[in-house]
Amino acid sequence: MAAQRTDPLTLEVVELIGTVVARYHEEYEQAAAEHSLTGAQARVLGLLSMEPTPMRRIAQKLRCEPSNVTGIVDRLETRGLVERRPDPADRRVKIAAATQEGRSTARRLRDSLDFAREPLAQLTAVERSVLRDLLRRMLGEDVSEPPAAGS
Repeated sequence: MAAQRTDPLTLEVVELIGTVVARYHEEYEQAAAEHSLTGAQARVLGLLSMEPTPMRRIAQKLRCEPSNVTGIVDRLETRGLVERRPDPADRRVKIAAATQEGRSTARRLRDSLDFAREPLAQLTAVERSVLRDLLRRMLGEDVSEPPAAGS
């Protein structure tokens, strides 16, 4: 039976999710600023530190206009944190990639984010797995996949 939108438990869960998201964004913006980055620059750098990515795909992942990504990558490139490369599969496509300094900066940024790490450490591995699966289900993702290593 689906929960009604106005039942007290649903309202409390929605409020708690909102509080978690607000705290995360506040800490993320503060951590980014400590590295002289905007939140958007930090998010792009974080994505690129995982793998080189076509500019259009970055825009899709961040749900923003490609022109916004171009400006963000321009500023990161000026700082030596990102570089553009031609896509080996299609030289007309530009791929953005974190430089060694960019990967190092992204790692320091991730390491400075304590908000999620500290509260999650209070949960058992089973509880974290359940939370992950519930969040995936809320996002419409497949939760039947085996957990990733280290989960």
